[in-house]
Amino acid sequence: MSKKPTLAVVGATGAVGTVMLGILTEREDVWGEIRLLASARSAGKVLQVRGQDVVVQELTEEAFDGVDVAMFDVPDEISEKWAPIAAARGVVAVDNSGAFRMDSDVPLVVPEVNAEQARNRPRGIISNPNCTTLSMIVVVGALHREFGIKELVVSSYQAASGAGQAGIDGLQAQLSAVAGKDLGSETGDVRAAVTDSSPFPAPLAMNVVPWAGSLKEDGYTSEELKVRNESRKILGIPDLKVHATCVRVPVVTTHSLAVHAVFEKPLTAQAVRALLEAAEGVLVVDDPENLVFPTPIDVVGTDPTVVGRIRVSSEYPNEMDFFVCGDNLRKGAALNTAQIAEVVAKEFI
Repeated sequence: MSKKPTLAVVGATGAVGTVMLGILTEREDVWGEIRLLASARSAGKVLQVRGQDVVVQELTEEAFDGVDVAMFDVPDEISEKWAPIAAARGVVAVDNSGAFRMDSDVPLVVPEVNAEQARNRPRGIISNPNCTTLSMIVVVGALHREFGIKELVVSSYQAASGAGQAGIDGLQAQLSAVAGKDLGSETGDVRAAVTDSSPFPAPLAMNVVPWAGSLKEDGYTSEELKVRNESRKILGIPDLKVHATCVRVPVVTTHSLAVHAVFEKPLTAQAVRALLEAAEGVLVVDDPENLVFPTPIDVVGTDPTVVGRIRVSSEYPNEMDFFVCGDNLRKGAALNTAQIAEVVAKEFI
């Protein structure tokens, strides 16, 4: 058996990188050396990885020497520069940013759905999907294998942390501003209480905002188009009908989605539950008689995609509705990246 491969974590001191180090500690040890890379200002910091002190190194070309796999938990512009550099030095780059997701020469991988695509990497780069797509695609992928997906209508309920630390800080500032106030019934009362700057185009505290991302063609936002385009690429269905409306809600962490799916084959709620209970990476929480269903507060900090509110109408036997929750900082970012890297690691062992 060959020696365990060497892993580099690029962006180890950032928000997702910090979550990644915890995930590496929790998961099966498939790595030899784990090298932590970050900007010059973070170089020299000492972080704990699997109970060991590891000194953060500056991100340079030479830092990739001897590395087999590198996980990039950095903004798009950093990945755009450094992932190709790593790949040119023989490293398999697993990128968590949006820089390469729709590149035809870069596979977009969710191991529970299309792990085999990880080997199809002509540029030496593998991309990790957007956190909103990831919050539903493990469930959709399992259903597609059995019933054949034809159409998706999706409404997301996205946490503030999807907008980064600024989103978390903005929501917390707004909640503090309105806490304990008698706001009455006038919309202006909430707006008057919320005076901080935040990345949201409307107050998020005591509100929902039907907008995530930036304006793109036909009035859709960038986040809505990511759900459409990434779902098509992951499932290998270029013409899949996907209608998405992305909504920001006053939740710190964990994205939720209400999904209406249309299939080629008829199904039943019982068959769907049985299928999903056996699906890798999925947890079924669905007992409508006892009001048991997934909510973000129950899912935050956990790894599975949690699904409930499973409904199939006898009037439309090829269609179903369900509600799904996934921690956008774990499976939606760090965990899926780690899982992709583990798929690649098997090539070295």
